[in-house]
Amino acid sequence: MANVSYPGVYVDEVSSGVRPIAAASTSTAAFIGLAERGSITEAVKVFNFSEYQNLYGSYLSHSYLSHAVFQFFNNGGSQCYIVRVAGEGAATANLVLKDRGAAAQASLTIEASSAGGWGNLLAVAISNASKEIANKPAAAKLDNTFGNGFDLGVYQENDKGEQVLVESFKNLGMLPGAPDFVETVTAGSKYVKVSVSGANTNALPGTSRGAGAPTVPLPAGKTRFRININEDGYQEVDLQNAVGAGAGQVADLGTAEHVRDAITFVVKALTKLHASSDQNAFANFACTLSSGALLLTSGVANLSSSVSVVPASSASQDASALLKLGLSNGGVETVGAAVTRPRNSSLATPYFFVGDNTAPTGDVAAVQLGSDGSLLVPNVSFINALNRLDNKDDVSLIAIPGLGSPEIVGAGMNYCAGRSLSDCFFIGDLARIHDTSEEAQTFMAGMAPKNSCDAIYTPWHKMSDPTGVEPEPIEVPPSGFIAGLYAKTDAKRGVWKAPAGTEAGVAGATGLFVNFTDVQQGNLNPVNINVIRQFAASGIVVWGARTVTADPEWTYVPVRRTAIMLRVSIYRGIQWAVFEPNDAPLWTQLRLNITSFMMTLYRRGAFQGSTPSQAFFVKCDAETTTQDDINLGIVNVLVGFAPLKPAEFVVVKISQKAGQAS
Repeated sequence: MANVSYPGVYVDEVSSGVRPIAAASTSTAAFIGLAERGSITEAVKVFNFSEYQNLYGSYLSHSYLSHAVFQFFNNGGSQCYIVRVAGEGAATANLVLKDRGAAAQASLTIEASSAGGWGNLLAVAISNASKEIANKPAAAKLDNTFGNGFDLGVYQENDKGEQVLVESFKNLGMLPGAPDFVETVTAGSKYVKVSVSGANTNALPGTSRGAGAPTVPLPAGKTRFRININEDGYQEVDLQNAVGAGAGQVADLGTAEHVRDAITFVVKALTKLHASSDQNAFANFACTLSSGALLLTSGVANLSSSVSVVPASSASQDASALLKLGLSNGGVETVGAAVTRPRNSSLATPYFFVGDNTAPTGDVAAVQLGSDGSLLVPNVSFINALNRLDNKDDVSLIAIPGLGSPEIVGAGMNYCAGRSLSDCFFIGDLARIHDTSEEAQTFMAGMAPKNSCDAIYTPWHKMSDPTGVEPEPIEVPPSGFIAGLYAKTDAKRGVWKAPAGTEAGVAGATGLFVNFTDVQQGNLNPVNINVIRQFAASGIVVWGARTVTADPEWTYVPVRRTAIMLRVSIYRGIQWAVFEPNDAPLWTQLRLNITSFMMTLYRRGAFQGSTPSQAFFVKCDAETTTQDDINLGIVNVLVGFAPLKPAEFVVVKISQKAGQAS
């Protein structure tokens, strides 16, 4: 309320008490199966089949995961989670490269981004950092001794045995925390994971090397430059201060040797600017001549050790250009971590093969071959993979394509029912060998117990071989097609519309493994197996919408899925009520919010009934929440709805009319 203190009009905002409830998503699927590559520890969401292929590879002859995901998007799906399962003994290809030190140690570990034999087709190439090569004098451009950074190219072998560049990372460094740190820059790679060896002790003192021999003698007045050692901060030095007769001083600045000694004298005399810096970086500083060029070396060796030279604050007094020191003058500055970077590829060894390399060699410290593991993956591996969806609260459809066993289907069904909100629905396949009505009925008889969080579809579909290997159509399970049709129907008509009928045409299928007859389906429908049929007028369509349960209240797929949608939507939409005062005002707000939500669905045709009172009710008052409930901190809300059930049997009665009045 406004603070009333003066005569006038006050305007304040008052909440209406309406907190809109949004309908929960019902068409985000999750597919579990074997893939060429990809994470085997977490579920990853993808938004199209191209993204799936980038992360999980292409089609496998012993898995239907890729086929199902393709047909999910092809039939109307928009997003799904992928849960990859790998065989026993699956291993990740990796390679350990040596550094450039005289006594070489492990520098980088480069491993494939996920387990599997696919990693053995990866290779990397190492070269000097592009920017440093561009800045070097011509004589030093191919010198692997200098330069902090390196470029990393990632290659993958194609079906012709050629190495194709798939990723490139430029100007990488070995200093943790720096913007160019190799682990940071390559973190987004789709193909490799790069880690720096923390046990490497080959760090050297940082250096600043001139681009060539200094121009001497230094003219009077041009004797200054600024220097920063080990990132302590820039300090300006004057070489003229080193001219004299004292110890360490020089007679003049007329020779390179005298300039060398003068630099040593003035830098050693500096005092550190920061308490955290090591004074030894100055006390043990050295300046030498290397092939005629000045070489300034820090007195302390560590990963971040460095020497940086920039021009003096006054251009008229600057000597850095004459000394050819500093990056702006063509010099080369090397940090202590530079020696720990990997060695360059050579003409003889242009690539280091990840997982498929001879080790140890002069450049390679260790190697591990990638493996897909056993191809005979037990059912329990797929069942355990369901738990990777525990923290995904937007999943609503789950399928394990192609694994049509009572154990798999039963586990998927029970997982959906056992989630905290029972917020998922399982789409089950029959095994391909169950191609008769008798075998399908036997399958259903072997499933116990049953609940309404599952629907089973048969038969398998035919589709063109996406790999082009097989000239004839291949057989694939229906669950991927069906999940896509669920998503399309939800978007077009609503979750309360059965995903079946002539509108539920299957895209991407060239035929059915078995085309059941009316009589055969008549035997399958009573045991709650949904049949996909092919009709001359409609093509291939879904011709069933039953859950596997024997409970007549939840016989139909749209009824169960509507209830799931209502449960999740209301649960998320009334979180605000927790810890609110448990009294009539709260009950009124809850009734108002939930009734508004239910009315919106009613107007969209989600419920039976010609009036709202016939379609649903919301009750939250002193009758539903007694004083005992209030004492226990409980508020009870009753929500009921009249579900729409599909017209599964349309009966037309025809009779003759002869000689009767109309």
